[in-house]
Amino acid sequence: MKLHPFNDIETISPRPMLFITEADAHSREFSEDAYKRAAEPKELYIVPGTGHLDLYDRVNLIPWDKLQSFFIQHLSK
Repeated sequence: MKLHPFNDIETISPRPMLFITEADAHSREFSEDAYKRAAEPKELYIVPGTGHLDLYDRVNLIPWDKLQSFFIQHLSK
């Protein structure tokens, strides 16, 4: 109960972080909070037309292009 996963999120920097959340997810606020607390480089991607848990098993909704472009951009350095 004492775990606060965002307490030191800024220390991850300068490693790139990509936050992906569903547009209508109950947990979207946690992704947005983590994004606000994180240092650069960072990106928040909200998958349109999705609800809570859609990205778990509806693989056609997973933003594969966003994942690929993010990793290519940040791992090719």
